[in-house]
Amino acid sequence: MKLQTIALSGALALAATSAQAVELSRKPFGQIPSGEAVEAITLTNGKGVSATVITYGATLQALVAPGRDGKGADIALGFADAATYAKTASYFGATVGRFANRIGKGRFTLDGKTYQLALNNNGVAALHGGVKGFDKVVWKVLDTKSGPVASVTLGYVSPDGDEGYPGTLTTTATYALDEQNQLTVTYGATTDKPTIVNISNHALFNMAGEGSADGAMGNVLTIPADGYSPVDAELIPTGETTPVAGTAFDFRKPTAVGTRIRDGKDPQMVIGRGYDHNYVLNGKAGGAMRLAARLSDPKSGRVLEILSAEPGLQFYAGNFIDGTWTGKSGKIYRQGDGIALEPQHFPDAPNKPQFAPVRLDPGQTYRNVMVFRLSVEK
Repeated sequence: MKLQTIALSGALALAATSAQAVELSRKPFGQIPSGEAVEAITLTNGKGVSATVITYGATLQALVAPGRDGKGADIALGFADAATYAKTASYFGATVGRFANRIGKGRFTLDGKTYQLALNNNGVAALHGGVKGFDKVVWKVLDTKSGPVASVTLGYVSPDGDEGYPGTLTTTATYALDEQNQLTVTYGATTDKPTIVNISNHALFNMAGEGSADGAMGNVLTIPADGYSPVDAELIPTGETTPVAGTAFDFRKPTAVGTRIRDGKDPQMVIGRGYDHNYVLNGKAGGAMRLAARLSDPKSGRVLEILSAEPGLQFYAGNFIDGTWTGKSGKIYRQGDGIALEPQHFPDAPNKPQFAPVRLDPGQTYRNVMVFRLSVEK
């Protein structure tokens, strides 16, 4: 029988609750070693969906979604307090920037000037904005709203030269939850000098629930992409696009993540210890929002669809999670316990002219919108 996806509530229920406000609450979330206080903001709708965002790293700390039985489970990996986030390098749920993903040799040239960034990824690349990227600072709460759509907007100003990047970058991150079970994350940025920008969210999901005994390898994934970006030994894209057809990277049809993850015949799988690659999404980038990924848990029926207008999606299957971190439910996180699906521009784009440009000039506004749409599979 063909599986069908249905909304968590039917049309009649939606009509009856259309005026219902999504609630917003705030509470302390501890502090980081510097003494800075961290706050948690929780958005909760009437359908049993809630999202908790913390000011440290503008991080999605929790995302609770009901299953087929109506019981909610937290599907986002994370920690129970600010201090634990501060002492790990997990990036779980964090806003990553100024440049998400990797820049080869930590080096790029802009208007004839070469900039050297910290090599914080095994000494060979700059990763997720550097040693102290957006994930490791406390953001300011700029605005909160309740109503049919509840939201929190966070802001951070990254000074000129921060982590080696040029220009003062004024950045916002908005999380908005509606009664249709959609969590919309919107990143925006402006600069006072030419610079490069690529901001994304590094949530790791397990549709069976974070910390579940079976991990996330049984999650069923669909990525509508005919090609992906192969990488070199340092996980930097070569600049080519390889068709996914006939390879372990083909997720055009729903496939359990763990089905081919140990395919040692594919050198790309060996290099990445599994999946840690950019997918070239089908459809026009920069246009209308389109499906970037669909992730589901057959047992509970939980479904997550990610919509994006970005050109690429980084798919990372938690290959480097090594059992040294204990999650918020007291369970040890191991390899394959979470799946990251990050809508963004391509890794190393500043050094690959064939990739979509990531330059931002004064007077322009950078924008990356991603929609996390939750439902239940019948």
